[in-house]
Amino acid sequence: MTPALQYLEASQGLLNRVRDQLPLIQQTADLFAKTILAGQMVHVFGSGHSRILVEEMWPRYGSFPGFNPIVELSLTFHNLVVGANGQRQAMFLENVSGFANRILRNFDLMPGDSALVISSGGCNVVPVEMAEEFQKRGVKVVAIISTTHSEASTSRHRDGKKLQDFSDIVLDTGAPVGDAMVKIEGLETPVAPGSTVGGCLLVNAIKAEVADRLTKAGQPPKVLTAGAVVGAAKATELFEAAYDEHARRIAKYYAKLGV
Repeated sequence: MTPALQYLEASQGLLNRVRDQLPLIQQTADLFAKTILAGQMVHVFGSGHSRILVEEMWPRYGSFPGFNPIVELSLTFHNLVVGANGQRQAMFLENVSGFANRILRNFDLMPGDSALVISSGGCNVVPVEMAEEFQKRGVKVVAIISTTHSEASTSRHRDGKKLQDFSDIVLDTGAPVGDAMVKIEGLETPVAPGSTVGGCLLVNAIKAEVADRLTKAGQPPKVLTAGAVVGAAKATELFEAAYDEHARRIAKYYAKLGV
């Protein structure tokens, strides 16, 4: 079996793992739809490469308002790798206690909000404390982790807690310990991670279920849609309307800060 085929076969396993969690996906969609129908927001956070899944949720084609993507550049800007703004600093900051609290100081969270926190290992301090801070504020938390990787990893949280310890619903990407899924003959370490594949499957399955609930409730979402699908004028109309709705929703979370 070629390495590429190994990866595709392993990815099929991730798909099966996500399929096994459909009841939890439905519960998550119920929670998120309730928040959005109330005019509030689902806060989505991921540090490191989990940023990918935050942006997969919103804003991109096939997505809609109701989600607040919290992406801290100091934790997610990987392009330079070394030097100023390098990866060493990002990995260090990801384990600074209190950072999550400072990030959330920017938002006046509300009863009825919900959150999605993503961390493959669920052991770095910032995502764990992010979920902890959400729960302290009465916000229900859904976690996306790799269960096997998390179980094999050691938490850096002050009390040894992991992301799943501060979560109301836990979803599993299905990725293996260490994330990488392909072993190459003569190479000591595996390559080609799977958490992004499993995570994107989860995020978009949730997104589809939420859209269904909003539509059935008489509040069909304004979906970012390509001009090739709906025509250039309609696409522009949808983008502008979606961004305006996002602005109105997020404005509520700044209005009473410090009051």
